Amino acid sequence: MLQLQFLSSPPLSAQSLNPNSNTNLLSSFSSLKSTQTHAFKLNPLSLTPKPSKFSLKCRQSEYFDQQQRFSNSSSTASPPASGLPPRFYVGHSVYKGKAALTVEPRAPEFVPLDSGAFKISREGFVLLQFAPAAGVRQYDWSRKQVFSLSVTEIGALISLGARESCEFFHDPFKGKSEEGKVRKVLKVEPLPDGSGHFFNLGVQNRLLNLDENIYIPITRAEFTVLNSAFSFILPYLLGWHAFANSIKPEEASRVNNANPRYGGDYEWSR
Repeated sequence: MLQLQFLSSPPLSAQSLNPNSNTNLLSSFSSLKSTQTHAFKLNPLSLTPKPSKFSLKCRQSEYFDQQQRFSNSSSTASPPASGLPPRFYVGHSVYKGKAALTVEPRAPEFVPLDSGAFKISREGFVLLQFAPAAGVRQYDWSRKQVFSLSVTEIGALISLGARESCEFFHDPFKGKSEEGKVRKVLKVEPLPDGSGHFFNLGVQNRLLNLDENIYIPITRAEFTVLNSAFSFILPYLLGWHAFANSIKPEEASRVNNANPRYGGDYEWSR
C-alpha cells in the first residue's frame, strides 16, 4: 500500500490566488509531478520563498515481508518424494499403572492381475501391543508382546456384551516345523463390578524360554472408544473401500450387461 504524506505549506494569501499566478502554479505542480521526492517552492509572489516539503512513504516492503514469512513457513512441509501420496500412521493408547496398550490398524494387501485390476491377497488387521510398566508412568517397550486381531476377532470384540467374555488363541508357527513352540492367548473378561473389561495376554515361547502374562483393565468408556474405532476401520481392513472408490456408473452398467450373473435381479430371474 502506498501512503502519501504532505507537510503543510504556509497558507496562501489572497494575492497569490489572482489569475495572473495561475501560470506559475501550473508550472509548480508540473515540477511536483516530475520530481515527487524533491522539495518544491510554491509562492511565486514572495521574495523569500519558503520551501514546502513533500515526502513519499512506501509501505510495500511490510507487505512483501509478510508474504516472504508466509511462503517460508508454508515451504517447511516438504512434498512427498516421487509424487507418492503421503502416508499416515495412527494409533490409540491406553496407559494404566501396570501396563500400557497400543492399538494400531494395518492395511490390507493387494496383488495385480493380468487384466490390470487388483485382488486382495491379505486382509488387514489390528495390532495390539502390550508393554509392562517399568515405573511410575514408565513402560518397558523392549519387553512388549504383540497380538494381531483378525477381522473376525474384531467382530467378536465389537459384539461383546458388558458381562460377556471371549478368548483368542494364536500360534504364529502353525503349519510349520516350530508349531506349538509359541502360544499366545488373549482373554477379554468383564471386570467384577461391570465397569469394563480386562485385557489379559499370555505368551509362552519355548524358543526363548519365555513365559509372560500382561493384563490391563479397560474401562467401559475406553472399550467404547475401541469398539467405535474397530467398527469404522473394519470395511477398510476388508479392502472394500478400494472397490467402492473404483465404482463408476458407466463401467458398472457395462459389466452388468456383459455378464448377467452380476445383475441385481439375477437371483429372481432363475
